[in-house]
Amino acid sequence: MKIVQKTIVIPAKPRGFHLITHKIVEALPQIEEFQAGLCHLFLMHTSASLTINENADPSVREDFLKFTNHLVPESFPYSHTLEGSEDMPAHIKGSLYGNALTIPITAGRLVLGTWQGIYLCEHRDFSSNRKIYATLMGE
Repeated sequence: MKIVQKTIVIPAKPRGFHLITHKIVEALPQIEEFQAGLCHLFLMHTSASLTINENADPSVREDFLKFTNHLVPESFPYSHTLEGSEDMPAHIKGSLYGNALTIPITAGRLVLGTWQGIYLCEHRDFSSNRKIYATLMGE
């Protein structure tokens, strides 16, 4: 079994759902060496998340943002407010969507459906660069 690990840095983004599939693939040219395996992506932050969804129509990402902000409002009386009004909602949103994905690899490519893409879900208004720890494993 072959294993490759790498930290991928995604430049700071505004609050929103950002399609990053191409950034992941570009950062991991070693995927081409795997005939069968898995790509595990672990986001090393608590106020952002990862998910897989629609990769073609940007309005889907806009609707994700609207729905998520409605589901977890900043106006709720949170106790944890030291880092601003969006901090605790960002942590909750991060937990709801999760911080890890596992995607199959076949014939040197990520196995994603025709309309699937990897999203970085940024839940803060002003974030820093985000780090994703990638692990490729397989044959």
